[in-house]
Amino acid sequence: MTPAELLTDAFGRIVEGGRDVVDGLDDDQLAWRPGPDANPIAWLVWHLARIQDDHVADVAGVEQVWTAQGFHDRFGLPFEPGDTGYGHTSADAGQVRADAGLLTAYLSAVHEQTIAYLATVTPDDLDRVVDNRWDPPVTLGVRLVSVVNDGDQHLGQAAYVRGLLG
Repeated sequence: MTPAELLTDAFGRIVEGGRDVVDGLDDDQLAWRPGPDANPIAWLVWHLARIQDDHVADVAGVEQVWTAQGFHDRFGLPFEPGDTGYGHTSADAGQVRADAGLLTAYLSAVHEQTIAYLATVTPDDLDRVVDNRWDPPVTLGVRLVSVVNDGDQHLGQAAYVRGLLG
């Protein structure tokens, strides 16, 4: 298995889990919060897709699916196009209302762009520095693993909230 194949499998688990966690839920269930400041499923899935879209598009040198495929307009959220949800307040998270079909369509489109990029990544590419703002600087491999980790964490949170719905 190549590193690109390993990453493809990891990102595949995120999109599969994201589809499963929203499947069959209505808008109110997707917006439900188990506590006043808890993140709802809709926000969690939207945010994990936005982070993946933002970070992978950046390292791939392509436009984000969010804007390129019109998802910013389709979601109609009151956020700037570059907003990924990072640093959102509880009130911001509560503004993310979307149906399961739209969440799944966006996550799937992000996944497709991610997989297309991963198909071009060689083992040597993973050592390329993609972010000098950190010490040590962040390599492509570290960035991609970070995105998988973030996606898995938020997916687990969404699955937990879904479980609380009964």
